[in-house]
Amino acid sequence: MTGKPPSALEHWDEIARRLEGRRPVLFLDYDGTLSPLAPRPDLAVLPEATREVLRRLGARYPVAVLSGRGRDDVAARVGLGGLVYAGSHGFEIAGPGWHHEVGEGLPERVAQAAADVRARLAGVPGVLVEPKRYAVSVHYRLADPASVPGIERAVDQVLAAHDGLRKMPGKKLFELRPALDWDKGKALLWILDEARAPVRPSSPSRHCRPLCPLCPLYIGDDLTDEDAFRAAASAGGIGIVVADAPQETAAGYSLRDPEEVREFLARL
Repeated sequence: MTGKPPSALEHWDEIARRLEGRRPVLFLDYDGTLSPLAPRPDLAVLPEATREVLRRLGARYPVAVLSGRGRDDVAARVGLGGLVYAGSHGFEIAGPGWHHEVGEGLPERVAQAAADVRARLAGVPGVLVEPKRYAVSVHYRLADPASVPGIERAVDQVLAAHDGLRKMPGKKLFELRPALDWDKGKALLWILDEARAPVRPSSPSRHCRPLCPLCPLYIGDDLTDEDAFRAAASAGGIGIVVADAPQETAAGYSLRDPEEVREFLARL
């Protein structure tokens, strides 16, 4: 869709009709979706009112947080048990009583690339290199715009020096991650299959598998979320982009900011 999709709040009745007879499975990005964007990743704090809404939702429906952050990082920031947390765009996923990782040996390769890019950009003011288990993000939000081409050249040099990685764009960042056919969309579909599977003995009984069909509902704000919007649509679900301006997106609805996200989740 080109342009801004219709408001999910203004079309709540339409979304509610789409959910009739189906059990929602909620997939949520963190930065820019649950938490407002911040100048540095460590400053992105989840509002307490949003945490309380997530607590109530988690008692009713399966809830998964899919983030570009490391899994442990985003799980600590949300701070709620019983949810599914997927870090590094879904390369590392954990739910109540289970854990799944994609790509053996990749964390070591990513760590080497992170050390390389940090060394190459050590003298550039305003650059923040964020190493994660399955990715390394180079944030330039605080850097001089004139230095961005040089920052990207350094990232490209690291990419050329380390096999098995690919460069992905984001909001004021470049990211190196494993060059595998895996993304938030594939992680969404994998988690959706888990939600349909028989309950493990260690899983909380409150998430007993429903007899009614599942409906994936994904809310996100970044380019990396487009894969998840497409995956949700392929499973008959709903995609909602968080954006305050028109943009090309695979989402069918929109919300303006994390405050509207909280309002929408409260309605659920």
